[in-house]
Amino acid sequence: MTLSSCCLILLLFTWNTAAYGPNQRAQKKGDIILGGLFPIHFGVAAKDQDLKSRPESVECIRYNFRGFRWLQAMIFAIEEINSSPTLLPNMTLGYRIFDTCNTVSKALEATLSFVAQNKIDSLNLDEFCNCSEHIPSTIAVVGATGSGISTAVANLLGLFYIPQVSYASSSRLLSNKNQFKSFLRTIPNDEHQATAMADIIEYFRWNWVGTIAADDDYGRPGIEKFREEAEERDICIDFSELISQYSDEEEIQQVVEVIQNSTARVIVVFSSGPDLEPLIKEIVRRNITGKIWLASEAWASSSLIAMPEFFRVIGSTIGFALKAGQIPGFREFLQKVHPKKSNNNGFAKEFWEETFNCYLPDGSKNSPASTSFHKGHEEGLGAGNGTAAFRPPCTGDENITSVETPYMDYTHLRISYNVYLAVYSIAHALQDIYTCTPGKGLFTNGSCADIKKVEAWQVLKHLRHLNFTNNMGEQVDFDEFGDLVGNYSIINWHLSPEDGSVVFEEVGHYNVYAKKGERLFINENKILWSGFSKEVPFSNCSRDCLPGTRKGIIEGEPTCCFECVDCPDGEYSDETDASACDKCPEDYWSNENHTSCIPKQIEFLSWTEPFGIALTLFAVLGIFLTSFVLGVFTKFRNTPIVKATNRELSYLLLFSLLCCFSSSLFFIGEPQNWTCRLRQPAFGISFVLCISCILVKTNRVLLVFEAKIPTSLHRKWWGLNLQFLLVFLCTFVQIVICVIWLYTAPPSSYRNHELEDEIIFITCHEGSLMALGFLIGYTCLLAAICFFFAFKSRKLPENFNEAKFITFSMLIFFIVWISFIPAYASTYGKFVSAVEVIAILAASFGLLACIFFNKVYIILFKPSRNTIEEVRCSTAAHAFKVAARATLRRSNVSRKRSNSLGGSTGSTPSSSISSKSNHEDPFPLPASAERQRQQQRGCKQKVSFGSGTVTLSLSFEEPQKNAMANRNAKRRNSLEAQNSDDSLMRHRALLPLQ
Repeated sequence: MTLSSCCLILLLFTWNTAAYGPNQRAQKKGDIILGGLFPIHFGVAAKDQDLKSRPESVECIRYNFRGFRWLQAMIFAIEEINSSPTLLPNMTLGYRIFDTCNTVSKALEATLSFVAQNKIDSLNLDEFCNCSEHIPSTIAVVGATGSGISTAVANLLGLFYIPQVSYASSSRLLSNKNQFKSFLRTIPNDEHQATAMADIIEYFRWNWVGTIAADDDYGRPGIEKFREEAEERDICIDFSELISQYSDEEEIQQVVEVIQNSTARVIVVFSSGPDLEPLIKEIVRRNITGKIWLASEAWASSSLIAMPEFFRVIGSTIGFALKAGQIPGFREFLQKVHPKKSNNNGFAKEFWEETFNCYLPDGSKNSPASTSFHKGHEEGLGAGNGTAAFRPPCTGDENITSVETPYMDYTHLRISYNVYLAVYSIAHALQDIYTCTPGKGLFTNGSCADIKKVEAWQVLKHLRHLNFTNNMGEQVDFDEFGDLVGNYSIINWHLSPEDGSVVFEEVGHYNVYAKKGERLFINENKILWSGFSKEVPFSNCSRDCLPGTRKGIIEGEPTCCFECVDCPDGEYSDETDASACDKCPEDYWSNENHTSCIPKQIEFLSWTEPFGIALTLFAVLGIFLTSFVLGVFTKFRNTPIVKATNRELSYLLLFSLLCCFSSSLFFIGEPQNWTCRLRQPAFGISFVLCISCILVKTNRVLLVFEAKIPTSLHRKWWGLNLQFLLVFLCTFVQIVICVIWLYTAPPSSYRNHELEDEIIFITCHEGSLMALGFLIGYTCLLAAICFFFAFKSRKLPENFNEAKFITFSMLIFFIVWISFIPAYASTYGKFVSAVEVIAILAASFGLLACIFFNKVYIILFKPSRNTIEEVRCSTAAHAFKVAARATLRRSNVSRKRSNSLGGSTGSTPSSSISSKSNHEDPFPLPASAERQRQQQRGCKQKVSFGSGTVTLSLSFEEPQKNAMANRNAKRRNSLEAQNSDDSLMRHRALLPLQ
C-alpha cells in the first residue's frame, strides 16, 4: 500500500472522528470492541446547504430519553459481562456507541466509523504509522432502531461481513440472507404479527374487516400474510388499500372515502408512522369515528399518531409491542448516571441538562439559549421535558429519582431488554470462540478462531450457530434467517386522566412458542373501546347469530354474510355465529331460547309440591287417627264395647290400617328401585291383612248367630288361634303373589322420555301388569267375600258388629277400586302414583271411619252405653227376635195340636210369653222402677208381629231344671225343643262378654 493511500484512509478516519466529538459518543477501550447505534435524538435540524462553504454535519435535536436508556442497557450489559468470572474471563469488552438521530444519514455516518476502523486494521498500518491510541476493530454492531435505518446499515456492514444485531427492526425483508448477509435481530419479524392480528380478530368474533398497508416492502408483505391467515379463519376483507407518506391529496381522499362508506369497523394497518400520518390527519378532519384500528408494531406506539388530538378517532387502537423482559440491577445502574462519573459516556452531560432543565458550566453546546421539545412513547421515541428560554446552571447534586422522565420508566423493559439480549448474544458467540477446541471448530478442518485476533466474519459464523439460555430461562438461538422467535405484548391506547396524554396499557400477550390456539391471551377487562367503552364493537357483515340460532347461507353473498335460523326444539347452540345446532343429550332439552341444554324437568310425585304435601298430610292424619283409635281401644280394652268387637282382631285390624296408611307414603317422592319394589307389595299385603281381619270377624259372628246349637266344633272354630290362622292364610296368599312377582319381574325405577319431550317422568315400571292385576284382584276378591258376609250380617246387633257400617265400608272400598282402574289406565307420569295414593287413602279412611269411629264415639262420649247390661240387651234383642219367631211358630203349631188334642200352652222355666191383643198392662210400673227391675232381672223386649205383640222376658240367671214331672209325652217333646232354642239364645247373649 502506498503512503498516499494510507494518508487518505487516515484523513477519512480523522474527518469521521472530528464529526463525532467527545460529547457525541460513548466509548470505552477493551480487548474487543462492540459498536452501537441508538437514536439519542429524534431528528436533525433542517438546514439549507447552499454549498457556499464546506458542508457541516447537521445538528441533532429533540432529545430522546428512551434512546439514552437503550444506550445505557448496552453499557450495563457490557460491564456485567466484564464482571462475570465465567463469561469471557480475562477478556474485556469495549464499546463505541453513536447517535443515529433517527435518520439514515447519521446512521451511515456512524457506520462508516466502524467500517473505516476495521479497514485500517485490515491494512496493518502499524509499520507505517505510530498509533499510540490504537482502537481495535469493531467486531459487531448493536442496532439500529427503525427497519429503514437498519436496511441501510445492513447493506454497508454486509459488505465487510460485520455482524449487525438489531433490537427493534422487524421488517420481513431483513430476513433475506442473500441481500442482508450479516443481519440478525432479537425481535420477531412481522410475519408473526400478521398471524397474531388474525388471531385477535378471531378472538373478538369479527369477520368483516378492512386492510391498509404501506406501499413498500414492509406493508405489502405484512398485509399479504394477514390475508392468508384471514382466509383460513373465514374472515372476510371488505376493502384493501395502499398508502404512502408521498401519496397526493387525491389518493388520500379516495382511501378516506372507502373507509367512511365501509360497514367494516375493524381496520388492520401494516404501516409505519410517517406513512400513516397523512391518512389519519384527513380522517380526523372528517371526524370519522367508531373505527377499531389494529396496529402493527411499526406504528402501534408512534409519536406521530399517538397524539391526544387524534385520540377521538383512533382511541380504540389495539397494537403490538415487544415482550417485556427483566434485567436485574438495571434500575440501580440507571440511577447512578452522573456527568462527573460517566467519563466514558459523552451523552451523560446532555442527559443531565435535559433532565433537570439546566446547563453544566463547562458545556457550551447546551447553553441557556438551547431549547428542546420532546415527546415520547412506550419503549419508542422518548422526549425531553419541556422548553426553556434560559436554563440555570446545574449544581451536580440533583437527584435523578426526583424527576419523572421516560429514562426512569423501567417498568416495561422491551427494547431495553432486546438491547441487553443482543449484547449477550455477541458475548456468547465470543465465548464459543474462547472455549473452542481445535478439531471441533466451525471453520475449515474444525479449526478455531483466535480470540485475541478475532475478526468480524468469524463472530458472524458463531452467531449463526448460537444457542444459549438467557437470564429469564429462555432459549436463544437465531434461525436460518437470523431471526429470533419472540413474543408480543398487546397494548390498548388509553387517555391519561392526569395529563391527557396517550398511554399504552398492556391488555394481553401473544406467545409464538405456544401451540396453535393457545398463543393469544387478552384481558378484556382492561380494554377501553373508543377510550371509555367496555362493550366489544361489532364488525360483521351480518348481525351476529345469537346463541340459540345458526347461520343460514345466503346465495350470492360472501360466507361472512348470512341469515340467522332458530334452532329446532331439542337442539341448541351455545356460541355466537354457530354453523349448526347441536342435539341435546337424552336427559336434556333445549331451553326456551335454545342457547343451552338444560336437564329435562323431572316429574314425580314430590314431597315438596302442594299435591304431594296434601297427600302426605292425609296419610299422616290417617296414621294419627288410627293410632288414636288403637290407643283408645288399648286404654279401654276391658270395657264391654271393646270386648264385644273381638279385641285381638281389632288390634290386628288397626295395625293393618296403620300399614295401609303408611304404604301410601311409598308412592310419594322420587321413585327408587327399592321403593318401587316395596310399595305395591306393602299396599297389597296391608289391605289383604285388613280385609282378612274384617272377613274373619264378620264370618265368626255370623256363624255364631246362625248356629242352631253351639257344638264343640263351633267353639273350636270361634277360637282366637284359628281366627289368626285364617287371617294368616289369607294374607299368605298375597305374600306368595308378591314374592313370585318380585322374583320373576321386579318393579324398577324408570325414566320415561316418551310422554313429553322436555319432561322426564320418573315412574315405577311395574315389571308385570298381570302380577299387579293378581295383587289387586285377590284383594278385591277378599273384599267381595267380606261384603257378602257383611251384607248377611247387616241385621245382627248393631253395637256388636256394626254390620251395616262394614257393608258401607266395603261399598266404599269397591267404589274406590272400581274407579281406580280407569283412572290408573288413563293417567300418566306422577298422576299414576297420585291416583293410587288417593285410592289407598280413601279406602283406608272408609274402613277406619265405618268400623271404628262409632265405637270410639260411644267409648269417649257415651260411656253410659258402654256397660255389660247395655251390650247384653243390645245383643239379646237379636236373640229375642229370633226366639220370638221360633216360639210363635212352635206356639202356633202346639196350639193347633192342643186344639186337636184338648191341651193347653206351656211355658219354659226361664222365659214367659204372653200374647195380648190391642190392650196394655193394666198396672204399669213407673219408668225408673221398670228400668231397675230390668237391670235386676234382665231385659224385657216387645216384638210386634202383624196385629199382635209378643213380650219376651230374659233373665241372666242359670237355667233351672224343669221340676214338672207329671207332664205328658207330647208336652215333653215340645219343651225339649224349646229348651234347646233358649239355651242357644242365652249362649249368644253371653258370647260377646267371654
